[in-house]
Amino acid sequence: MDTQPAPDRRRLPPDERRRQIVEGAVAFFADVGLEGNTRDLAKRLGVTQSLLFNYFAAKSDLLEAVYEHVYLNRLSDDWPTLLTDQNRSIRDRVLHFYDDYSKLIFQYEWMRIFMFSGLAGAELNRRYLDHLGRVIFGPLLAEMQAAAPDPQCIEIEDLWNLHGGIVYIGIRQHIYQVPCPDNPTKAITRAVDRFLAAFDIT
Repeated sequence: MDTQPAPDRRRLPPDERRRQIVEGAVAFFADVGLEGNTRDLAKRLGVTQSLLFNYFAAKSDLLEAVYEHVYLNRLSDDWPTLLTDQNRSIRDRVLHFYDDYSKLIFQYEWMRIFMFSGLAGAELNRRYLDHLGRVIFGPLLAEMQAAAPDPQCIEIEDLWNLHGGIVYIGIRQHIYQVPCPDNPTKAITRAVDRFLAAFDIT
């Protein structure tokens, strides 16, 4: 039985049609990987391939739009301010950040596109991780070093280890598809508390 949606032949405003294509591409590439072709994508969306290329000159341009939609558009401009707010404890700041962040990335599309992109050696992941390192982990490392009895004992690699352990909750759920906690807050809190205790940060 054909489960493909019926073609959407409505004449949509250009911005709405572009948004529809990008959102459909996000779901498509999350299912099939970045090697999925635009012909199959057009079929899934119920539009012509030529219509796709009216909005995106090449597949690489479409992937760039997917990158912005899945990665950059989900990063909050408030996080750097939150993480450097010395009126709040570091524990409170880090827990607040990971509560927000986990809700954004512990999703099927985010996790699968991130993994597919990494396996394909795509530039998207490197750009995202570089951005995360500069905007989030750089300022946070400085805050933790200032609060630690021995500032030199904390390195950027330590933050990546903490981050990787938390992100792995989402990987288990959406990549390995094994049972995970419905609410990861407890696991995240325990990981953050162990990290801060290891460096004697209060």
